[in-house]
Amino acid sequence: MTEHGPQPVERQLPTEEARDLISLVRDLIRREIEPHAAEEEDAGYFPRQVFGLLSASGLLALPYSEEFGGGDQPYEVYLQVLEELAAARLTVGLGVSVHTLACHALAGYGTKEQRQEHLPAMLGGGLLGAYCLSEPSSGSDAASLRTRATRTGDTWTLEGTKAWTTHGGVADFYTVLARTGGEGPRGITAFLVPGDVPGLSAAPPERKMGMKGSPTAQLHFDGVEIPDSRRIGAEGQGFAIALDALDSGRLGIAACAVGVAQAALDEALAFVTERRQFGRPLSDFQGLRFMLADMATQIEAGRSLYLAAARLRDAGKPFSRQAAMAKLFCTDAAMRVTTDAVQLMGGYGYTADFPAERYMREAKVLQIVEGTNQIQRMVIARHLAGPETHGG
Repeated sequence: MTEHGPQPVERQLPTEEARDLISLVRDLIRREIEPHAAEEEDAGYFPRQVFGLLSASGLLALPYSEEFGGGDQPYEVYLQVLEELAAARLTVGLGVSVHTLACHALAGYGTKEQRQEHLPAMLGGGLLGAYCLSEPSSGSDAASLRTRATRTGDTWTLEGTKAWTTHGGVADFYTVLARTGGEGPRGITAFLVPGDVPGLSAAPPERKMGMKGSPTAQLHFDGVEIPDSRRIGAEGQGFAIALDALDSGRLGIAACAVGVAQAALDEALAFVTERRQFGRPLSDFQGLRFMLADMATQIEAGRSLYLAAARLRDAGKPFSRQAAMAKLFCTDAAMRVTTDAVQLMGGYGYTADFPAERYMREAKVLQIVEGTNQIQRMVIARHLAGPETHGG
């Protein structure tokens, strides 16, 4: 590696422990993820063994309490780990973010007994989680979900279909939002559902534009029975729990987006510094240099934005508006940066022989998941101008 060209990201980390953690992650990436990422993504292979290794290394538990097997790391550190993982392979980085999201409800709203019973295995026992909010007819309008949970004594019976579930069909547990009352957000309750419970089945994974190694599937709940001890929080509290989880989850998506963008910039920078045209390196041409400068600036701005939001969260301050801004800006930036990386590499960037085209396809989904960027704009505007009045 020369003075000019791709360089490791210089990270501002709060402790020596965090610096050691990033070094551990980078070593694990070099050994276990990078050598197989392109081939496995192309083949649609889900790297379950990598998630087992991450669990054993404590990397699926970073932002949670040490009392229950967590890593007790601030979000400022956890998100930078996510960024590193996503830069190596988005299937892994996004998978860790989704698993963290799936643990959020129980960690934040479960009883002490529930947390003692389930969290150690969820955080460090090799288990993998998934999050079930969206449905075929309610994506952005999650408050209108139809999956229903009906109570008989101390048993709940779940009926319905969930859609767009990352890790659908391969997860060991699902955090499920289901309707237990009337229409609207106040009639929704959260449940922790085992992956092997009778009546739960997964449709074949969706055939996606990118992230082919990450299974995304519909889940069918046909008379799934779970005890009331697996209800998380109070009846009717589920939607508030879900929104709280999504604020943190959006920061995870922002960090993943910056990781993908950084990987694309590194790929393009290596290409233009090595390839020669008209007797000199491509990196000598001002038009291309300006593109590189813009790409690097967007990445740095995105990283600063998600870290600022994370520090608010770590300080116990409101961060919902900043999380929406970070998700919006970082994912839009990732789409621009990856598109420019393909352009900088010309015909080579458009071939599957180089990872730039994969980064571009993967960036697209980050503008959609965990609240589309149109939804993020609505969230930000509500913080600025108040809720919409809907006429009158």
